[in-house]
Amino acid sequence: METNQVSPVSTSDTQRADAIVDAAGRLFFGAGFARVSMDDLARELGMSKKTIYRHFPDKRGLLAAVLDRQFAAVERTLAAATEDAAGQPFDVRVQQFLIAAGSELGRIGAPQLATGRGDAMLRQYVEQRVDEVVYRRLDELFQEGHRQGLLPAPPQLLSEITRGALERLLMSELPRDLDWTAADLLRATVDTVLYGAIRPADQGIDDQQPQAATRAARDDDQEVGP
Repeated sequence: METNQVSPVSTSDTQRADAIVDAAGRLFFGAGFARVSMDDLARELGMSKKTIYRHFPDKRGLLAAVLDRQFAAVERTLAAATEDAAGQPFDVRVQQFLIAAGSELGRIGAPQLATGRGDAMLRQYVEQRVDEVVYRRLDELFQEGHRQGLLPAPPQLLSEITRGALERLLMSELPRDLDWTAADLLRATVDTVLYGAIRPADQGIDDQQPQAATRAARDDDQEVGP
């Protein structure tokens, strides 16, 4: 039986479901999904487990609803970051997108969920949503840069490198060890990964390769000279 505490959220099924998802999100991302029971959630809401199960068949289904809401927020943030950077130089657009993506993924704990916390179905779900919401946009951005002649390396390679760096950083202890904020370290990582690959807009691929070959030949001459 429901208690009187649920009156603020019992005006409609939709409002009650929203209240359940809100409370589940606070608990799941606070204490951790595995540590929160449906009894804990019922106490938090002041309602019976029967009422919760009327809206969500099980704990995994409830978590999926929580994550759907979180990834919708991530998608809105990335869309806004992309819009704000429109018209900026390509490297600025990439940097702003990655900083926004890293901040959002860190906020919802996506890397941890996708690489070991929770069951296999949960990891697969999170990986799929990260691919759809974040990395598909990143792939498209790198492909655009490659078409413009700004990226000499294959865009697929840059995508893989950047994915690995971003996810590793979000799970790293480096912010604590170096006494940097996570945002500052993320910016440094983006600079390190990208600025060696992005070519100035007025320099084409054909312009770069002869210079590199000339430098290599000059180095060889110095090594074999008297």
